[in-house]
Amino acid sequence: MKTRLTLMAAATALALGSGAALAQTQGVSKNEIVLGSIQDLSGPIAGFGKQVRLGMMLRVDEANEQGGINGRKIRLLVEDSAYDPRRAVLAAQKLVNQDKIFAMVGHIGTAQNMAAMPVQFQKNVINFFPVTAAREMYEPFHKLKYSFAATYYDQMKIAVPKLAKEKGAKKVCTMYQDDEFGLEVKRGAEDGLKAAGMTLAVETSYKRGATDFSSQMQKLASEQCDMVVLGTIIRETIGGIATAKRLGFNPTFIGSSAAYTDLIHKLGGPAMNGLYATMTVQNPYTDEASQPIRFWANKYKTKFNEDPTVFSVYGYSLVDTFLRAAGKAGNNLTTESFIKAMDTMVIPPDIFGSAEMTFGPQKRLGSNATRLSQLQDNRWKVVSEYMKIDGAK
Repeated sequence: MKTRLTLMAAATALALGSGAALAQTQGVSKNEIVLGSIQDLSGPIAGFGKQVRLGMMLRVDEANEQGGINGRKIRLLVEDSAYDPRRAVLAAQKLVNQDKIFAMVGHIGTAQNMAAMPVQFQKNVINFFPVTAAREMYEPFHKLKYSFAATYYDQMKIAVPKLAKEKGAKKVCTMYQDDEFGLEVKRGAEDGLKAAGMTLAVETSYKRGATDFSSQMQKLASEQCDMVVLGTIIRETIGGIATAKRLGFNPTFIGSSAAYTDLIHKLGGPAMNGLYATMTVQNPYTDEASQPIRFWANKYKTKFNEDPTVFSVYGYSLVDTFLRAAGKAGNNLTTESFIKAMDTMVIPPDIFGSAEMTFGPQKRLGSNATRLSQLQDNRWKVVSEYMKIDGAK
């Protein structure tokens, strides 16, 4: 009898213990999965933040209309960081500690993610597909980090020597933003050219927030550079190229994915034609030749009354990948079961032409493949196949 009671007590304790383990997976209930995201909704890249948010909302609404994931509806909570790392910390604390999110999805910005991740990791909350191409999003390794974007460094290391060879460039130069973003673009180009037996001949930089690029472009023109690597984002890309054109300086310009946005041609006009940029997914024009992209773009426009952009696609696609993994994890969704699902999945290319992604127990970057688009007749056109560095981590 005593033995039987002891066994019953052990079984009860085991049941309670497993119940406690389930209760510790915050953000997951019988009927719901709670996701959090931090976007810039009122700061310098609020346009991008809004687009990511709308893309995520579209995919969440589609999933919920179809009954959710394994019977659980998705609830997406979005906080505004105004692109300020300090506000990102406060937003993360609210989402993690008060709202009890299961995962942070699509958080925008490098410094903002760096500031928020310690808050999340303390509570075992995954940082899923942040919208930034910084190496820190998957290095150093942490089991709760998942990144999808080929880094600025890898993009330029692959693409710059390839384009230089195609164009027969004799003198490759660079203008870059004097911060970690610009330096990563420069380092990638430098190392890629070196491996191809070439050099980055001339460099010039500017401080973040600069609006006048006359001295930089005059220097590159006087040095007779025939290809210029741009470590620039939006305003600086437009300002730099427009200044060069006014000087009669017409090298081949190539930027990173930070310059791959419809705003370049919408704000810069025809002078931007000819610019190359590294990219993965296509910009979703509403009159796109691809019927699936055209259908999706018009669905987005009908719902939100504005044209989608590549950032809308990032938001939509990252939620789609999250839902695939959550579905594969099964009814008992925990952080560990989600990680196991992610680490054993192959995520195929989508309608926007994303590269195939795979993860693993020691691999937290889905793909480091990148391709090139060029502005032709005021719209982005894909002009290369995917290029990839072997041994992506």
